[in-house]
Amino acid sequence: MAEQKRDYYEVLGVPKSASDADIKKAYRKQAKECHPDLHPDDQAAEARFKEINEAYEVLSDSSKRSRYDQFGFAGVDPNYGAGGGFGGGFDGGFDFGDLGDIFGSFFGGGFGSTRSGPQRGESLRTRLTITFEEAAFGCEKEVSLDRVEQCGACHGTGAAAGSEPVTCSNCGGTGQVQQRRQTPMGVFATSGPCPKCGGRGKIIGNPCKSCGGTGQTRQKKTLKINIPAGIDNGQIISLRGQGNAGKNGGPAGDLQIVLTVQPHPLFRRDGSNVYCTAPITFTQAVLGGELEIPTIDGKVKYDIPEGTQTGTTFRLRGKGIPNVNGRGRGDQFVTVNIETPRNLNREQKEALRRFGETLKEQNYEERKSFFKKFKK
Repeated sequence: MAEQKRDYYEVLGVPKSASDADIKKAYRKQAKECHPDLHPDDQAAEARFKEINEAYEVLSDSSKRSRYDQFGFAGVDPNYGAGGGFGGGFDGGFDFGDLGDIFGSFFGGGFGSTRSGPQRGESLRTRLTITFEEAAFGCEKEVSLDRVEQCGACHGTGAAAGSEPVTCSNCGGTGQVQQRRQTPMGVFATSGPCPKCGGRGKIIGNPCKSCGGTGQTRQKKTLKINIPAGIDNGQIISLRGQGNAGKNGGPAGDLQIVLTVQPHPLFRRDGSNVYCTAPITFTQAVLGGELEIPTIDGKVKYDIPEGTQTGTTFRLRGKGIPNVNGRGRGDQFVTVNIETPRNLNREQKEALRRFGETLKEQNYEERKSFFKKFKK
């Protein structure tokens, strides 16, 4: 029945926005997994293989894919809705060149990598939160994680003390066995994991009790790491060889530490430069004077000129973040805002009025320029 069909995108496990390359990659992967030659006498695998071929035959053809996207199965299968059954739209147009590429990847030359050879361990990733100052000047931190390590009891062999793994007689230690099968498309030599040793090439008669014969155990580990000065939010520190242990003499994976830098209540960072806003009084703005400004190194004194306007930005050279490559530092930029005084008493208000009456138009350059433009 037509209603038994699954959506072609669902069959290949790709979204509708998938590119042609993504569709081809997904098809090859799934065709390898359920090819009938790898699953003899398995009707479910054979049906799955046909379903994958049908989906790929449609989605790999731009015109058929367009009709399918617009009209569904009815756009590519004339028998859909008329009792055509599964595969009614599969017209034999499957590209055997693509299938040949698939066969070339696992027939006659071995299927995948042998489990008996060295295998690199899995890389791990963790997150670490540090303060604004720790990111600026660097620090030493500890990171705790669970990782796979070589079993200390058997030293990674998987065999109990006093015994050793023996070479598998079925595969000769390769971990792979080959079979020649007659198919409608010819004779193919298939290669797969040895069923006797599970692809390891070795058989453990007396497994280690600590690791159960795997040669590995999971341990909690605490590492000390050096955070370099100038590191920024979202950057990653990679520690080579600190991930999960490898197998069969393979190297360990890496540990990637993703840094999160906490925001600062006063400072904002952009690259190696630091920005902040400092309030100043009306008197300081008019008369100028010495202003105490906070920096990541502590307070510094800065002389602001008289007549400073709100929004003016001053530059403090070398007071920013150290460059992570160790060469110099950024700058700090300080924007001043004039704070209007509040809650004035009667005498203060009267004094301010008298002061205002003494001011002339030339005392307000921006005001004068504004109204001049307005008149024009």
